[in-house]
Amino acid sequence: MTDKIPTRLGNVQETLFIPLAARARETRKKHPVLRDPKAVELVESIDFPREKYERSWGSVIMVLRTAVFDTWIRSFLQQHPHGTVVEIGTGLNTRFDRVDNGTVHWFDLDLPDTIALRRHFFTDTERRSTLAASVLDEDWMDQVADSPGPYFFVAEGVLVYLPEDEVHRTLTRLAHRFPDSSIALDTYGHRMMRHQHQRAEKGDVTAHWQWACDDPTTLESLGLRVLESTTVARPPQPFHSQLPLTYRALLPVLHRFMDRNDAFRLTLFQTPVPQ
Repeated sequence: MTDKIPTRLGNVQETLFIPLAARARETRKKHPVLRDPKAVELVESIDFPREKYERSWGSVIMVLRTAVFDTWIRSFLQQHPHGTVVEIGTGLNTRFDRVDNGTVHWFDLDLPDTIALRRHFFTDTERRSTLAASVLDEDWMDQVADSPGPYFFVAEGVLVYLPEDEVHRTLTRLAHRFPDSSIALDTYGHRMMRHQHQRAEKGDVTAHWQWACDDPTTLESLGLRVLESTTVARPPQPFHSQLPLTYRALLPVLHRFMDRNDAFRLTLFQTPVPQ
């Protein structure tokens, strides 16, 4: 394309280009962790601040994070092939294209400005719908509830930008509204949040993180139960065995980094099972 699509996004919404660029960069490798040709197309089609968002820092960690969530969703769909997945803060993610089993029902949820950009590249279908709303709203939950259960909610790199009380309120609503379902999210501790704020002050990023969580098990007080909690340095099977050799060699280094920054975790929760 010669004329690239312009963007007018809020500061937080603009961070969607970080994982998008990471997936595009990974796809171009000879032995990638995941293949996302759509991400390459999007990067080449959109006018965005490349000098800010196409840097390689954190790219490996971000791709591994995405792949872990993909693995959990595939496992969910093996058990519930006709269930419903909700991508909270979908950005320009192409997760549906990577994990679609042909029967899943899917919702891509994000703020209206992001959805307006997304509609240039994605079209709703009978099984896939786009929701232009804030995760803090409740109306979108009504639409999801009309879709077959059980449900899997995935929030990758999004809740950290909300204040703690709003995160807790959202998770509590999901726990009460969608029993016996799954929620996958990433958490970052106070040490990592301070580091992110320092980077933001230097101009590397614009949006500031607002929610720090040193221990994701504390979220069980909201009515959730931890099923699995890990880091990108300890990815779940069978994903670990499928990693390229270069990544498997890198995992011990990442593990030492995670030990020093002990609060970056990926956690899979279950909402309460009706008695």
